[in-house]
Amino acid sequence: MGSACSRKRGQLANEDVLYSARFSKSGSFKWLLHTLPRSSSDVQRKAQGPVPGRRPSLVELCVAKVREDMSRYSDFSLLPRDLSQQIFNELVESSCLTEESLGAFRDCALQDICLGEYPGVADAWMEVVATQGQSLLSVDISCSDVTDSGLKLLKDCSGMQSLSCNFCDQISEHGLETLSGFSNLTSLSIKKCAAVSAEGAKAFANLVNLVNLDLERCPKIHGGLVHLKGLKKLETLNMRYCNCITDSDMKYLSDLTNLRELQLSCCKISDCGVSYLRGLSKLAHLNLEGCAVTTACLEVISGLASLVLLNLSRCGIHDEGFEKMKGLVKLKALNLGFNHITDTSLVHLKDLINLECLNLDSCKIGDGGLVHLKGLLQLKSLELSDTAVGSNGLRHLAGLRNLQSMNLSFTLVTDISLKKISGLSLLKSLNLDNHQITDNGLAALTSLTGLTHLDLFGAHITDAGTSCLQYFKNLQSLELCGGFITDAGVKNIKDLKALTLLNLSQNGNLTDKTLELISGLTALVSLNVSNSRVSNSGLHHLKPLQNLRSLTLESCRVTATEIKKLQLATLPNLVSVRPE
Repeated sequence: MGSACSRKRGQLANEDVLYSARFSKSGSFKWLLHTLPRSSSDVQRKAQGPVPGRRPSLVELCVAKVREDMSRYSDFSLLPRDLSQQIFNELVESSCLTEESLGAFRDCALQDICLGEYPGVADAWMEVVATQGQSLLSVDISCSDVTDSGLKLLKDCSGMQSLSCNFCDQISEHGLETLSGFSNLTSLSIKKCAAVSAEGAKAFANLVNLVNLDLERCPKIHGGLVHLKGLKKLETLNMRYCNCITDSDMKYLSDLTNLRELQLSCCKISDCGVSYLRGLSKLAHLNLEGCAVTTACLEVISGLASLVLLNLSRCGIHDEGFEKMKGLVKLKALNLGFNHITDTSLVHLKDLINLECLNLDSCKIGDGGLVHLKGLLQLKSLELSDTAVGSNGLRHLAGLRNLQSMNLSFTLVTDISLKKISGLSLLKSLNLDNHQITDNGLAALTSLTGLTHLDLFGAHITDAGTSCLQYFKNLQSLELCGGFITDAGVKNIKDLKALTLLNLSQNGNLTDKTLELISGLTALVSLNVSNSRVSNSGLHHLKPLQNLRSLTLESCRVTATEIKKLQLATLPNLVSVRPE
């Protein structure tokens, strides 16, 4: 059968936050995007039901039957490995695996044991995991209660290629010594572990095949990077929020010439520390967000010819010396948010013709600076929130036909200027959280039929304006929280069947009728109608929303008891409820 059911190995989870939005608004559902275990596409497929004409395979039927009758089985060791692997994966996915049922997988030669964040995982589970022996290639025990003893049980599984033990706070320096025997590891993730100290990091020295190393939030790593010097194959190193790392640690990275991605957010490094990166010619992603670097570091950075993504957000970057970035011709993503960047300095960006993502959040720029961006024809994402950009500046963006995402929240943009961006037909995400935007502005954008995410949180949109929403049939998320929407306006939302996230908070005139109107939006994952007149009597309208995972009804006429009843009786997938 091969190993088609095995989870992909050799890759760390992509948690890059170079260009993430800020979650600053009270009552917003955006936090949910980072907490949902399933993708929105999974939810949509579930909402749409079975694929027409698709029949389950024999293997799928077998796995489903075993899961139903799991109590009847005590040993899967004679099954083909791929089948036992699929049964194991299904039990984990459905939260049906217990310490007792785990015993049935003893000596099954499983390749992948993914138990990250699974409840109850402790040393006793590791004894069965260890019986997979040399077949075991990937293990994830993140957020578990595994101790040094449990980790040491894996000592004979030396064929492992990937290990994740993030947030395992019961593992000490002595436990990390076990890692030194896993010389075949290509991927190691050990976030927020106090055991990764100058002494504990000695275990890394023998991991000569390591390609990906994640040490995010390890608070005692200072002095331990010396043990990384021999890891010549290392390509990805994440040390975000390791605020103990200083310039003296950086010198040990200078020989890691295969590094392609380096994450150093909020480390205590300065321009001196950046100087040690001078010879890393393959470095493509560099994140220095929140570091104490200044414009002086741009001289070193400009010599990194392979750089594609650069994050200098919340650094001490000023206009002077900015012209040194001209050499970064391969740069595709640049984050300069929260810096002392002005209109004058933007002239130095005009030569970055390959730029695809640009973040200027909270920079001191206005309409005059945007003229320097009109030649960046490859731009796909543009962040201009909290700037002085206004109506005149948007005309310079009209030719950026590849733009897919744009944030104009908290700017000076008004209705009259939105017509200038109405030709950006590839736009999928648009943020207009702005008090100056009204119904007229929304009407100017009805040509943007490809929009999937529209944020009008603070805009002055009335019931009349919601009629424009009929043009946005592909919307997956919508925020309308200006306080001017009533039940009448919600009638124009009820046909947006692709919606998975809907925020109508702050609209004080919404009643139980709103819940009735949106009851047909069965793909909804998150719903927020806080600060409205919704009451206990209307909760029954939510019963058809079987995919709902987050429900926020703060400052409504509902009680936590009634919401809990609804959750237990009809909404089994609901995991986040406010008020609780």
